[in-house]
Amino acid sequence: MRVLIAEDDASSRLILEIQMRRLKHEFVSASAGEEAWRLFQDNDVDVVISDREMPGMDGLELCRRIRASTRLEKYVYFIFITSSGSKVNILDGMQAGADDYLAKPLDPDQLAIRLLVAHRITALHRQLATQQRELEHFNARLFELARTDPLTELYNRLRLREDLSLFPAWAPSGPHGFCAIMLDVDYFKAYNDHCGHFAGDAVLKAVAGVLHQNMRPGGRGYRFGGEEFLVILPAQSLRDGCQAAENFRETVAAMALPHMGSPSGVLTVSAGVAEWPRDGMMVNAWLKRADEALYLAKAQGRNRVHPAPDDPQA
Repeated sequence: MRVLIAEDDASSRLILEIQMRRLKHEFVSASAGEEAWRLFQDNDVDVVISDREMPGMDGLELCRRIRASTRLEKYVYFIFITSSGSKVNILDGMQAGADDYLAKPLDPDQLAIRLLVAHRITALHRQLATQQRELEHFNARLFELARTDPLTELYNRLRLREDLSLFPAWAPSGPHGFCAIMLDVDYFKAYNDHCGHFAGDAVLKAVAGVLHQNMRPGGRGYRFGGEEFLVILPAQSLRDGCQAAENFRETVAAMALPHMGSPSGVLTVSAGVAEWPRDGMMVNAWLKRADEALYLAKAQGRNRVHPAPDDPQA
């Protein structure tokens, strides 16, 4: 362990240093509270052994500062040494944050016992801190998994619902808000019927990969349900949103995945695009408009992008 000794009496400080060498602990020493505080800030200390009474900053104030500055993962064991063993002095020290007391003149065996306890306590705190970090990481991972579609690794409907509740506060300050792209795999039921569900899953993953790889900065992709996907892009005009959807469509078509149930012979997608905010429109109505635009794209032959019909620039 690394020990900080704070003792204004030179003889007592020397005795402590000798004992630290005997017990094979590293140490740094200070003859005043202010010096001890500086050494503490500059050194990775496990234990502080401090005289209670020192000129300037006393041991109580040193203990309070150390307690206020330390973190869970680095608990510092604090031992007071004092020639006064009154209950009042002991209580004051414990209330300041001390862990233990040693009386003067120093008993080497008592010091060794205190340091053994200090080693166990600080090791336990390090273990607890490690477990806490692992638990936080595990909880964060669970949070993400609960909001991620396991097949496509896009966000799921739970995450979409949470995001949509925050969208009014996220509306960009520029001339454009958000664009929603509702995207659907063309003739997907026919593909599943002809190729099987495992092949269908592979197609959904491939389309999701296109969304992942071609997502514009700040965009978010969701599996909306079945073979339907949703992409939300911030600070995009309707024209920009349509261009992004067209990029997705072209990239999927360029993969040339065979699809015997499609007139084109390859896998394609259709997309509908709507802009928000618009005329006080609610968020749910905005997504409904994107879905209506998708329906129009499919009604006009599929493998195309269609804007919401009465949006500006549509």
